[in-house]
Amino acid sequence: MNKITVIGSGSVGATISYTLTVMGIASEIVMIDINQEKSLGEALDIRQGVPFCNPANIYAGSYVDAKDSDIIVITCGVARKPGQSRLDLAQTNVNILKGVAKEIVQHAPNATYIIVSNPVDVLTYVFHKISGIPEERIIGSGTILDTARLRARVSEYYDVNQKNVHAYVLGEHGDSAFVPWSIANISNVPIEDYRNALQNSNDYPEFDRNDVENYVRKSGARVIQRKGATYYAVSMSVCHICKCLLSGIDTTMTVSTMLHGEYGIDDVCLSLLNVVGNKGAHSKVLLPLNDEEIKSLRHSADCLKETINSIEI
Repeated sequence: MNKITVIGSGSVGATISYTLTVMGIASEIVMIDINQEKSLGEALDIRQGVPFCNPANIYAGSYVDAKDSDIIVITCGVARKPGQSRLDLAQTNVNILKGVAKEIVQHAPNATYIIVSNPVDVLTYVFHKISGIPEERIIGSGTILDTARLRARVSEYYDVNQKNVHAYVLGEHGDSAFVPWSIANISNVPIEDYRNALQNSNDYPEFDRNDVENYVRKSGARVIQRKGATYYAVSMSVCHICKCLLSGIDTTMTVSTMLHGEYGIDDVCLSLLNVVGNKGAHSKVLLPLNDEEIKSLRHSADCLKETINSIEI
């Protein structure tokens, strides 16, 4: 029996609840939103499709109903509009998070919390400071989606399974994110050598780092411009985190957690490679980054600290 509460029933929250149901990850899903009619409608719509999935109880509720949840997913807040940066949202969504945290933590003090709302690294940091929840049980969705976008784009270059691509996006989930290319590989072959390692190498284009980085950086804005919001890929990535939290086997992923001196960075939340399992995000994998990559990571931390220092917690 796994219970997950999703706070926020907008496009992202509703799609997460739907995906949790289809994937059979939770047997009880509580949907909470300030607009209860929206939650009631979304829950009803999903519930009526449950006969085609694993048995599950999905319903709209209030904070009290979150009691005994294994996981709380926080998606509430104002969505990013076309042309707006994630950091522009900061103070508005910090204020919303503060109100939510005050209510939810008292009812679910033992849950693991996944912060999805943007700017996710700033909100994850704020949740650390105000919630009293142990650090390993606070996870920002961070660059898990950026990493998926990176792997998807690289796999397109060589028509290879995304799971054979081992590459990461680190730092802020935003403009200062970066790819540590020194450790990126496809089946243990450095990405930029992979084409030449193929016997039919002429069938594939030259690898273009800038094209890939540009694709990753602009993907979110491009989707928003075309359809108004992003919610499918982020929902799949959050459900992957949930599945790994409920599993007995640890999994590595790039999620946002608090730093304590790693790579010379302290007191900020950003994405490194973390070990996630039923004990939460309980360990970091310190990748062998080169000097330039460490510099990029520190720059990302400085960008986030600048925003943190400009908001009222």
